[in-house]
Amino acid sequence: MKLGAFFVEILPLLAFFVGYQYLGLIAAAVLSVGIGALVMGFAWLRDKRIAAFPLFSLLMSAAVTAAAWVLGDGMFIKIQPTIFNGMFSAVLLGGLLAGRPMMRLFFAGQFSLTEHTWRLLSLRWGCFFLVLAVANEIVWRGFDEAEWVFYKTFIAAPASALFMLAQLPLTLRGRTEDPVNTE
Repeated sequence: MKLGAFFVEILPLLAFFVGYQYLGLIAAAVLSVGIGALVMGFAWLRDKRIAAFPLFSLLMSAAVTAAAWVLGDGMFIKIQPTIFNGMFSAVLLGGLLAGRPMMRLFFAGQFSLTEHTWRLLSLRWGCFFLVLAVANEIVWRGFDEAEWVFYKTFIAAPASALFMLAQLPLTLRGRTEDPVNTE
């Protein structure tokens, strides 16, 4: 990923943090979803495609933010990471129990990897998402709103980026030359 693309990708998170400082939780979430839609629109113009995972994330964030706005309750925004991460953990770990590495379903268009690598990535990401879901529950229930925003912005997001980078060696080792060969 190019450095400029990285900064564009973190704009919604930056908008959330700055928006919270000046406008409050719900307005910050609205701002973040709006910036996320703009980033996705630029990605569409550049690549003429939209990846399913970011699109799902944006649509879920928009739905939860709309519920928070209509009901005037920021709790919906605070539980969104729990729902999102918990759901992905369940899909990834449940897929493994069913004998299907779900990471392949999400990312086969971007990577051609061995079956073993898809399984390991599904296990690792499934466990990581579970940890994030539990951590979010602990933080939003046990700390004040400003501390939760700090956690989301400066702990959970960087931890996700670092975890993704930590998976890079496995991903590189697990590449296949033939996209049809996944064994």
